[in-house]
Amino acid sequence: CEILSSLPLQMSLYFNVYFFPFWWLVTVAVLYLKYSALSDYYKFILVTIMILVSLTELIRLYLGYVGNLLEKVPELAGFWLLTLLPQLPVILFLLFNEGLKIHSLERALHIIFAAFLSFQVVAAFFTLRRMVNTLASRFRLTEFHRLEEQRPGPGVPSLATGSGS
Repeated sequence: CEILSSLPLQMSLYFNVYFFPFWWLVTVAVLYLKYSALSDYYKFILVTIMILVSLTELIRLYLGYVGNLLEKVPELAGFWLLTLLPQLPVILFLLFNEGLKIHSLERALHIIFAAFLSFQVVAAFFTLRRMVNTLASRFRLTEFHRLEEQRPGPGVPSLATGSGS
């Protein structure tokens, strides 16, 4: 019984759980301060992004914890997909779009968050690959043992050889 969960991924998730509320508070505070200076479409985009990131991050972290600690492939795959598709591009958009009038504190926090997400994408990929390979091997062994138990022993007539009546 080999442990398949990843300690580096779990540590990253642990620190991300404590970092995210701090990131969220600072980002909302900076958004409040610069809201009047933004154009209308950037106001809409930023409010939508904050709602999307908040909901996605809660689900993502839950799936990461469950998938990694309980060695559940579907949950960890969901975590990986939520990290790769909505979260990472959104944070990179917040980090590199100069039309958002990015504050230096905001840029620093986005860099840390992007580093968390990048590391988690890589760590989750390798953890998923190891879990899938190990679980597939266990399945094949179980099927092999099940077939071995069903095979008739020596000296027992089988249908293939015939019982000669």
